[in-house]
Amino acid sequence: MHYTLHQLEVFLKVAQLKSVTKASEELHMTQPAVSIQLKNFQDQFDIPLTELVGRQLYITDFGKEIVEMAERIINEVYAINYKTLAYRGHLSGRLKISSVSTGKYIIPYFLSGFIKEQQGVELLLDVTNKSKVIESLENNEVDFALVSVLPEKLKVDKIELMPNKLYVVGNREKSFKKSTYNKNIFENLPMIFREQGSGTRVVMERFISKNKLPVLKKMELTSNEAVKQAVIAGLGYSIMPLIGIKNELLNHDLQIVNVKGFPIKSTWHLIWLKNKKFSPVADAYLSYLKHEKEKIISDKFEWFEKY
Repeated sequence: MHYTLHQLEVFLKVAQLKSVTKASEELHMTQPAVSIQLKNFQDQFDIPLTELVGRQLYITDFGKEIVEMAERIINEVYAINYKTLAYRGHLSGRLKISSVSTGKYIIPYFLSGFIKEQQGVELLLDVTNKSKVIESLENNEVDFALVSVLPEKLKVDKIELMPNKLYVVGNREKSFKKSTYNKNIFENLPMIFREQGSGTRVVMERFISKNKLPVLKKMELTSNEAVKQAVIAGLGYSIMPLIGIKNELLNHDLQIVNVKGFPIKSTWHLIWLKNKKFSPVADAYLSYLKHEKEKIISDKFEWFEKY
């Protein structure tokens, strides 16, 4: 057999994502290039590694065993690289973070300085919804998770990063002349919700229930960006985190509707499993955050306090 490390990486990524298209995007390769590497790898085995049922790609039982071995091989290769850097006196290794989807507007700013300082650190950042973030943390698949709603059943330690504010927002088609509206305004505002499992959805529903708001649910969408575009298009209103609508407010695509009781306030936290043993990289990153977070907030999020 003469398969290459590159073929192992391609097969592993396809197996993880169960999609040639998604694998090509993450590997920054064309779909035909991924398909060729996958075929060349498969040709070295007389037992199928994958099977296509309809349009869905599945990994065979034999393929799953190869996946496990491929992961071990690739991890060992990374270990060689990290050892080399360590002997040169550089901090090296992987920093693995999972962030809720709206966290993508803040987490890069709390990472960029550290990653620039530490050339030997490889960042793995997964942006998804709250339920998947907590699942990856619970399974100890990541070092840290960024959330605005703390998990109720999982024992974690945390560091506070910055406030989170949610406002009622709509597009500019309608003029809201009152300085503040009461909760009855919701009777005439068709509301767009995030999907179940979203942290924004949790905060939104808790506030609605606590204040007995007469909310008319119009639709449910699976990302903050999708909700934003739907609101801009005039499909309804939503309760959205301020952190994700800065440009749309400045460009006058969206407006904040001032409703009594808003903004809803929570806090962005970076959390980790209680009693977790940190890698040198994770330990260094936590130390960096403790020393630098106030400066990052001051430099990058001064605009946030104006609302």
